[in-house]
Amino acid sequence: MTVAVVGASETTELGRIPHLSQMQLHADGAFNALADAGLTVSDIDGIATAGASPVDLTHYLGLEPRWVDGTSVGGCSFLIHVRHAVAAIEAGYCETVLITHGESGRSGVGRGGGGGGAASFASQFEVPYGPMGPTTLFGIGVLRYMKQYGMTHEQLASVAVAQREWAGMNPRAMYRDPITVEDVLASRVIAYPFHLLECCLVTDGGGALILTKAERAKDFPQPPVYVLGTGESVESPMISQMADLTSSRNFRIAGGDALKAAGVTHGDVDHLMVYDAFAHLPIFGLEDLGFVERGEAGPFIEEGNTRPGGRLPLNTNGGGLSYTHTGMYGMFALQESVRQVRGQAPAQVDSVNVSVCLGVGGMFAAGACIVFGKELP
Repeated sequence: MTVAVVGASETTELGRIPHLSQMQLHADGAFNALADAGLTVSDIDGIATAGASPVDLTHYLGLEPRWVDGTSVGGCSFLIHVRHAVAAIEAGYCETVLITHGESGRSGVGRGGGGGGAASFASQFEVPYGPMGPTTLFGIGVLRYMKQYGMTHEQLASVAVAQREWAGMNPRAMYRDPITVEDVLASRVIAYPFHLLECCLVTDGGGALILTKAERAKDFPQPPVYVLGTGESVESPMISQMADLTSSRNFRIAGGDALKAAGVTHGDVDHLMVYDAFAHLPIFGLEDLGFVERGEAGPFIEEGNTRPGGRLPLNTNGGGLSYTHTGMYGMFALQESVRQVRGQAPAQVDSVNVSVCLGVGGMFAAGACIVFGKELP
């Protein structure tokens, strides 16, 4: 592949931002990314976004795009946008693509409605049985995984503990105070088996990326981050209809395709971001990407392999559990991968040449993976 990220930035603020609407958050992230790349609106000829209409965003920012993508399949949409942008740039449909995210997840300012209404599959076939949102739905797969592979509550809690340690080094993280496994298990149960500290934050914020041809990348002020491989897939909108409750088919397809396209092995990966709306997602991600065998991710994290100083740094911004989580978290995972490859992260890992970013949409309804690198192969 011959495309690079040349601009990357989050919104000026994260957390609670009641004075900005969702559209304004998109714009704030976009203008910060443009400044990061040393570009102006007139340099952009491709736009991709989710959570807002690309038409509305084009109008609001004053763009004149030749290529547009409004793919919206949940939190991994922005990873899919990266993949589609790479294809569009390589096909010659556009030269410089802006991907934006903005979400007033906590304050609800300018937030639109969602869902498929009473006719959706979930409304017809899952809602009558009483689930109340992602916490109750995600718990189904976790309980099956615990029964099948013997994962303990302590191992699940270890995910939150390791990520809080990373967040402690990140000034922009919403929660930075250290926690222990005992603290996690003492926090109130939200929906069994999830305790409060195993569930994501609810925040406002956003961010943006700018991609262009790799041959232009070194003309920009920031170190280029090359897109080495990409993958995407979708499965079922209902978690009850997944082929396997203990594994994400989307993770396996998207991750496998991305690693293959990048031509890298697991041993080449220096840094990993796995979408973590809940504590079990990094466990599923580690196994579905093939970094550990089935049933081994819980002990792997419990032993400290993903914490600072561990052999596979994971979710180094603090993740959705401690850094921020606006509802669609994928943009923030992408931003941290880019920072790590650039060498500019608050909790910087030594010598990151390859970073893998894995995202989920809905309750495993969609998945996407991007492999970033410091150098082209």
